[in-house]
Amino acid sequence: MDRAPARRSSIRERLAQPGPTFSFEFFPPKTDVGEQALWQAIRELEQLRPGFVSVTYGAGGSTRDRTVRVTRRIAEETTLTPVAHLTCVGSSRAELTAILGQYADAGIHSVLALRGDPPGAPGTAFVPHPEGLRYASELVELVRSLGAFEVGVAAFPEGHPEAADLDHDARVLLAKADAGADFAVTQFFFDAEDYLRLVDRVRRLGCDLPIVPGIMPVTNVSQIRRFAELSGAAFPADLADRLQAVADDPEAVRAIGVEVATALAVRLLSEGAPGLHFYTLNRSTATREIHAALS
Repeated sequence: MDRAPARRSSIRERLAQPGPTFSFEFFPPKTDVGEQALWQAIRELEQLRPGFVSVTYGAGGSTRDRTVRVTRRIAEETTLTPVAHLTCVGSSRAELTAILGQYADAGIHSVLALRGDPPGAPGTAFVPHPEGLRYASELVELVRSLGAFEVGVAAFPEGHPEAADLDHDARVLLAKADAGADFAVTQFFFDAEDYLRLVDRVRRLGCDLPIVPGIMPVTNVSQIRRFAELSGAAFPADLADRLQAVADDPEAVRAIGVEVATALAVRLLSEGAPGLHFYTLNRSTATREIHAALS
């Protein structure tokens, strides 16, 4: 007698289990060499059995097709659970629906629903597609209306750059939860207090949405500074001074990055964070070292 395949637990269920859930984020490569580095990182991190992995969109949705392709390949060729990024930027409702259909056809049923950053310099005003969506909460509703997708959303420990204030930002996250979000993953940050205060604000609103903190180990000084500028994350002055002192020594930079990220991770887990989401920059060494230290 044939047995039906066992149901795979949802990400929210995994986050509720004892012990932290680790997850990893990658970005679509632009070159063949970059693709080789990406797949080496994926295979090495696959051995750590993460709760899920995700693949980002480029600024303004510029890597959409590559993101879809890489995410499908992860679903088809690895044991990993991929979470597909989806943004409102530059897409009509019909296009978003078609992309979700591609994901569903590949057996991908977890989506990270984002408004997305507009193309152009930081601070550029967001202009929705004429036939598209303005808010991430609307995208959550669209995804929910199209099938049995699990939906994650973004959260911002230091507040979204366009938020009027931190309380308003918490209410936006509540709106995403009310629209049907199952979990949230934060933008990367460097101060645990920013994450803890975000969780407190959201809980005071009566929202129990699991919020996974995002961590980016510093492995390249100029790259991290650029990402911090784009995201609005504060780059601590003392960390900048330590890194600048060894800027010509890549191994020393990586060692400091691992040390700082590990200390942050330990604090977050001790305060009850349900897991940790690592922005890997398509490299596995620093992330594997932090994971080993936590284990």
